Amino acid sequence: MVVTILSAVAQAERQRILERTNEGRIEAKAKGVKFGRKRTVNREKVRAMKEQEIGVTEIAKQLGIGRSTVYKLLKETT
Repeated sequence: MVVTILSAVAQAERQRILERTNEGRIEAKAKGVKFGRKRTVNREKVRAMKEQEIGVTEIAKQLGIGRSTVYKLLKETT
């Protein structure tokens, strides 16, 4: 019985933590806070290099990123 009560209290506390976290997230978004990791790859540079007809593999080598990332960025801009 004690374990059941402790379990119920823990579950209620976990639910309250989630509620407070979501409230904080909503409040931060209202204040204009941006979430997530900052962008590190210069999209304009990738686009410019592709316009100069540099291959995807060479772009990836020069910028130190993966080819799949280059393809993703090029697809994102079209």
